[in-house]
Amino acid sequence: VQLQASGGGLVQAGESLTLSCVASGSFFRLYAMSWYRQAPGKQRELVARLTSGGSTNYKDSVKGRFTISRDNAKNTVSLQMSSLKAEDTAVYYCNAQLQLQNYWGQGTLVTVSS
Repeated sequence: VQLQASGGGLVQAGESLTLSCVASGSFFRLYAMSWYRQAPGKQRELVARLTSGGSTNYKDSVKGRFTISRDNAKNTVSLQMSSLKAEDTAVYYCNAQLQLQNYWGQGTLVTVSS
Protein backbone atom coordinates (compact mmCIF):
# COMPACT_ATOMS: atom_id res chain seq x y z
CA VAL A 1 0.00 0.00 0.00
CA GLN A 2 1.28 3.44 -0.91
CA LEU A 3 -0.25 6.52 0.65
CA GLN A 4 -0.19 10.01 -0.84
CA ALA A 5 -1.28 12.83 1.44
CA SER A 6 -2.15 16.32 0.30
CA GLY A 7 -3.98 19.44 1.38
CA GLY A 8 -1.61 21.02 3.85
CA GLY A 9 -0.85 24.70 3.84
CA LEU A 10 -0.70 27.96 5.74
CA VAL A 11 -3.91 29.20 7.33
CA GLN A 12 -4.95 31.72 9.94
CA ALA A 13 -6.20 30.64 13.34
CA GLY A 14 -9.91 29.91 13.22
CA GLU A 15 -9.87 28.86 9.59
CA SER A 16 -10.49 25.43 8.11
CA LEU A 17 -8.49 23.01 6.03
CA THR A 18 -9.11 19.55 4.63
CA LEU A 19 -6.41 16.93 4.23
CA SER A 20 -6.75 14.02 1.85
CA CYS A 21 -4.89 10.76 1.51
CA VAL A 22 -5.16 8.46 -1.48
CA ALA A 23 -4.14 4.84 -1.11
CA SER A 24 -2.93 2.53 -3.82
CA GLY A 25 -3.42 -1.21 -3.72
CA SER A 26 -6.31 -3.49 -3.01
CA PHE A 27 -8.64 -4.02 -0.07
CA PHE A 28 -8.53 -0.42 1.11
CA ARG A 29 -11.88 -0.95 2.78
CA LEU A 30 -10.32 -3.46 5.18
CA TYR A 31 -7.73 -1.06 6.56
CA ALA A 32 -8.08 1.10 9.62
CA MET A 33 -7.10 4.58 8.47
CA SER A 34 -5.62 7.20 10.72
CA TRP A 35 -4.12 10.67 10.73
CA TYR A 36 -1.12 11.35 12.94
CA ARG A 37 0.81 14.55 13.40
CA GLN A 38 4.23 15.55 14.56
CA ALA A 39 5.05 19.04 15.71
CA PRO A 40 8.64 20.28 15.84
CA GLY A 41 10.47 18.76 18.77
CA LYS A 42 7.56 16.52 19.71
CA GLN A 43 6.64 12.90 19.22
CA ARG A 44 4.23 11.77 16.57
CA GLU A 45 0.71 11.51 17.97
CA LEU A 46 -2.58 10.06 16.86
CA VAL A 47 -5.08 12.68 15.77
CA ALA A 48 -7.96 10.59 14.42
CA ARG A 49 -8.66 6.99 13.52
CA LEU A 50 -11.40 5.40 11.44
CA THR A 51 -11.78 1.64 11.40
CA SER A 52 -13.05 -0.46 8.54
CA GLY A 53 -16.29 -0.81 10.46
CA GLY A 54 -16.77 2.92 10.79
CA SER A 55 -15.72 3.45 14.39
CA THR A 56 -13.84 6.63 15.13
CA ASN A 57 -11.68 7.99 17.86
CA TYR A 58 -10.05 11.39 18.19
CA LYS A 59 -7.39 13.07 20.20
CA ASP A 60 -9.18 14.99 22.93
CA SER A 61 -7.92 18.39 21.82
CA VAL A 62 -9.41 18.00 18.31
CA LYS A 63 -12.80 16.56 19.26
CA GLY A 64 -15.57 18.67 17.83
CA ARG A 65 -13.18 20.43 15.44
CA PHE A 66 -11.79 17.61 13.27
CA THR A 67 -13.69 14.96 11.35
CA ILE A 68 -12.19 11.90 9.71
CA SER A 69 -14.00 10.23 6.84
CA ARG A 70 -13.30 7.73 4.11
CA ASP A 71 -14.51 6.94 0.61
CA ASN A 72 -13.79 3.29 -0.06
CA ALA A 73 -14.77 3.63 -3.71
CA LYS A 74 -12.01 6.20 -4.19
CA ASN A 75 -9.49 4.68 -1.74
CA THR A 76 -9.43 7.99 0.06
CA VAL A 77 -9.42 9.13 3.66
CA SER A 78 -9.92 12.77 4.59
CA LEU A 79 -9.47 14.92 7.65
CA GLN A 80 -11.66 17.99 7.85
CA MET A 81 -10.16 20.47 10.27
CA SER A 82 -12.00 23.54 11.48
CA SER A 83 -11.38 26.21 14.08
CA LEU A 84 -7.69 25.62 13.66
CA LYS A 85 -5.34 26.74 16.39
CA ALA A 86 -1.65 27.52 16.41
CA GLU A 87 -1.06 24.32 18.38
CA ASP A 88 -2.41 22.31 15.44
CA THR A 89 0.69 23.25 13.50
CA ALA A 90 2.49 20.03 12.54
CA VAL A 91 3.32 17.65 9.77
CA TYR A 92 0.29 15.42 9.31
CA TYR A 93 0.75 11.80 8.27
CA CYS A 94 -1.72 9.35 6.84
CA ASN A 95 -1.55 5.79 8.18
CA ALA A 96 -3.09 2.52 7.03
CA GLN A 97 -3.15 -0.46 9.35
CA LEU A 98 -4.40 -4.00 8.93
CA GLN A 99 -3.31 -6.62 11.47
CA LEU A 100 0.50 -6.49 11.38
CA GLN A 101 0.64 -4.38 8.22
CA ASN A 102 1.33 -0.72 8.85
CA TYR A 103 1.90 1.90 6.15
CA TRP A 104 2.72 5.60 6.25
CA GLY A 105 2.33 8.43 3.82
CA GLN A 106 4.95 11.11 3.27
CA GLY A 107 3.34 13.81 5.42
CA THR A 108 1.84 17.17 4.64
CA LEU A 109 2.65 20.35 6.55
CA VAL A 110 -0.08 22.35 8.23
CA THR A 111 0.90 25.74 9.60
CA VAL A 112 -1.59 27.78 11.60
CA SER A 113 -0.66 31.37 12.25
CA SER A 114 -2.15 33.19 15.21
